[in-house]
Amino acid sequence: MPRIKQRIVPHLWYDTEAREAAQLYASLLPESEVTNITTLRNTPSGDCDVVSMKLWRQPVMAISAGPFFRINPSISLMVNFDPARFGTSSPTQAAREALDHAWDQLSRDATVLMPLDEYPFSKRYGWVQDRYGLSWQLILTDPGGEPRPPIIPAMLFVGENCGRAEEAILFYLSVFRNSQQGQLHRYEAGPGPDREGTVMFADFMLENTWFAAMDSAHAHDFAFNEALSFRVNCDSQEEIDYYWERLSAVPEAEQCGWIKDRFGVSWQIVPAELDDMMSHGSQAQVDRVTQAFLKMKKFDLAAVRAAYDGE
Repeated sequence: MPRIKQRIVPHLWYDTEAREAAQLYASLLPESEVTNITTLRNTPSGDCDVVSMKLWRQPVMAISAGPFFRINPSISLMVNFDPARFGTSSPTQAAREALDHAWDQLSRDATVLMPLDEYPFSKRYGWVQDRYGLSWQLILTDPGGEPRPPIIPAMLFVGENCGRAEEAILFYLSVFRNSQQGQLHRYEAGPGPDREGTVMFADFMLENTWFAAMDSAHAHDFAFNEALSFRVNCDSQEEIDYYWERLSAVPEAEQCGWIKDRFGVSWQIVPAELDDMMSHGSQAQVDRVTQAFLKMKKFDLAAVRAAYDGE
């Protein structure tokens, strides 16, 4: 089966709204579409819709699996509206209009975390938690800066995790073989609660997926949880074993390929071919594979393949 080009894919957990949310998101951003919907039957959450989409070419997955986890602002999607991506005679204006359109839709029945306005780091920026709970940071980027992908998952280290953003970045860089450090900006001494030297903003690349990370010492009533996780698509049992051993730090969180790392960030360590099985298999094949992996903690690739083949 063909390898998924994107090794790390953001995964969103909803109660019942995965289809609805995906359709909204795909309507707001360039080069975006819902690519597949599969229903997993007879799971502990009942029948679950699994939705695959591309948001500005970034693969994203979502599932409607009940009210067990709620997305919160500890991880948001940062969307870079770079004028260089808009091939018009007025690219900055086109990028600004696209940003404003997305903001208008995402901010309806939503919680605004930072108003859409001009800030020292951008002429147009806003942070909003949409009606489905997902947080977005929309930013008009400086066309003179080093280019980044349109969408970057951004982690906010708060509470007991505050001050650990740099530690987390170095840890992830050590785990993922194809990795790269990007920008790193630290807080300076000041009157606010953020400690001098901690991470004001940093970004880094893991397996061709860029991430951002920030520390915040302000009071927040959220922390990392399973509602926004990262799927790591593995080509072999050896890769599954490799990432499982290095990332899993909470044994009681291990289930169906899900793990939680030392910072509380959730990952799914799955076979890359699973996506193809679930997207293109018959309903009987999907049902057999689902029942097989529901019994697993770490994925057994041979057992998943046997279930797909009906062996």
